[in-house]
Amino acid sequence: MQWRALVLGLVLLRLGLHGVLWLVFGLGPSMGFYQRFPLSFGFQRLRGPDGPASPASGPADRPGGLSGPSWLQPPAPEAAEGRRRRAPRRPGQGVCGPAHWGYVLGGRGRGRDEYEKRYSSAFPPQLRAQMRDLARGMFVFGYDNYMAHAFPQDELNPIHCRGRGPDRGDPSNLNINDVLGNYSLTLVDALDTLAIMGNSSEFQKAVKLVINTVSFDKDSTVQVFEATIRVLGSLLSAHRIITDSKQPFGDMTIKGYDNELLHMAHDLAVRLLPAFENTKTGIPYPRVNLKTGVPPDSNNETCTAGAGSLLVEFGILSRLLGDSTFEWVARRAVKALWSLRSSDTGLLGNVVNIQTGHWVGKQSGLGAGLDSFYEYLLKSYILFGEKEDLEMFNAAYQSIQNYLRRGREACNEGEGDPPLYVNVNMFSGQLMNTWIDSLQAFFPGLQVLIGDVEDAICLHAFYYAIWKRYGALPERYNWQLQAPDVLFYPLRPELVESTYLLYQATKNPFYLHVGMDILQSLEKYTKVKCGYATLHHVIDKSKEDRMESFFLSETCKYLYLLFDEENPVHKSGTRYMFTTEGHIISVDEHLRESPWKEFFSEEGGLDQVGKSGHRPKPQELNVINSSSNCNRVPDERRYALPLKSIYMRQIDQMVGLI
Repeated sequence: MQWRALVLGLVLLRLGLHGVLWLVFGLGPSMGFYQRFPLSFGFQRLRGPDGPASPASGPADRPGGLSGPSWLQPPAPEAAEGRRRRAPRRPGQGVCGPAHWGYVLGGRGRGRDEYEKRYSSAFPPQLRAQMRDLARGMFVFGYDNYMAHAFPQDELNPIHCRGRGPDRGDPSNLNINDVLGNYSLTLVDALDTLAIMGNSSEFQKAVKLVINTVSFDKDSTVQVFEATIRVLGSLLSAHRIITDSKQPFGDMTIKGYDNELLHMAHDLAVRLLPAFENTKTGIPYPRVNLKTGVPPDSNNETCTAGAGSLLVEFGILSRLLGDSTFEWVARRAVKALWSLRSSDTGLLGNVVNIQTGHWVGKQSGLGAGLDSFYEYLLKSYILFGEKEDLEMFNAAYQSIQNYLRRGREACNEGEGDPPLYVNVNMFSGQLMNTWIDSLQAFFPGLQVLIGDVEDAICLHAFYYAIWKRYGALPERYNWQLQAPDVLFYPLRPELVESTYLLYQATKNPFYLHVGMDILQSLEKYTKVKCGYATLHHVIDKSKEDRMESFFLSETCKYLYLLFDEENPVHKSGTRYMFTTEGHIISVDEHLRESPWKEFFSEEGGLDQVGKSGHRPKPQELNVINSSSNCNRVPDERRYALPLKSIYMRQIDQMVGLI
């Protein structure tokens, strides 16, 4: 009998050890959004498909003796093949379906760790209202100071309480002159934010000011892309708000309004059209003088995002006017860029010569130079319903998964480093550098729109960890060195945008906590006498005397909407989409009416201008307002961490937080 007692004792000891591992290391079932996982009491740690593993990464056992994250290595052939077989999800498909949420097993039967204690508790309505009011107050403080100290100039210098316009003394100062055109940029860019916040009196006043004081007959050389997304997009958004018969944001109508904003948008677009002339590829010049056209000494090189992210605004204008010109030139530029992608990888570079079609910049990534090109392939389809836009997006997304994505296959299970999208050579897919930039933080939001919520969660968590370390996002972060390469933060909105969209998709209070962190950091580190200032250095928190217009048009807007669950954007029943500058556009059948559709196809469809590659079949899009679509999320799922604690800790370690 003694041996039986001994065996029983050993069994009980083993079960006890398992329990300790469960409690200490969080080795419970995965909280993956798209699969169900049984409980396992084996001695193995988190296990990938090929054997035992730990999520932690380090220099040991790297091929070729290389140290650092596995992101340095090209994707394993079997992993790339697996992602190649995984077709992009249908946009809007099943983001909140039961199979995506799985069983809520994590966190039961063990104590809550520091991540669960901080993030997985409910976000009280009173705190949500407090954060909403703080976001509104942030906008009001910046806007009122701009109107008091800077209008009619383009931007506010918030430290010295002065206005800023184009740098006439230094035409080569493109950082300023590309954006500021002497057309009251900040006021124009903020119009729809006023409406979304329900301030009808100030919206009406601002619209009248724009109509009466803003002119584009200026000797200003501006970047076509910036003028399009900031000014043209805002004019069109405000025009649609004014003329909306439902008036969901309150009475935003203007007495005697005669489509003046639409006429102004038309005038601006006509002044931008010379950029599309005298270019052998159809890809536009990067800059144009609003009075005289393309400057004689204009650069023949442009970035892919700048030339290929005009279709949403130009397409809306064409469809409102019934004039195909604007959509045609923008669509021709997109097709021209698409035709130049690598036949081996399907990737595009970031800088191209508009006359020769030669790639000057061969880097392919998701940040500066390429970001909004991908964004507008999908959003153009959402608005206009042209299937070739979705075909191009699906093919591009597949190439991104095959060549840019590194790390473990699944976000919320398995071994290895967390998923990350790196910068590679467009022709070979080989790693070009070890940094990512802050603009790439938009990508999780785009993934939400196509239903790839799992991947979005991991990428967002990585950028949020960087934010937690510095209280801001450095413009460029070196993930191998765990340090910023470029240290400034100009109040960019991309992380806030993705936080907002992930909250709409999951209803998880974790993202409300993230938003609160961001709000408090902005208040603590960027607020100055007359507004909010760019951080010159994210470590020592020194500042630059500039408040870019997108702070009011995007950063404050997304923060406000994150905490304002009852906003008409979420509750009116109207379906909305945001442009790359955060301007709101209602999605309706009117914008899908294209009397010149056959004309476009005669000019050459995707097969004529591009390479088919491994193109998936076109998929239909069922655009559903994200809030109403996600109200089916089980209540208990909303209070579990979207990313398992062990993986959050891993990411925090990889950015030097712990």
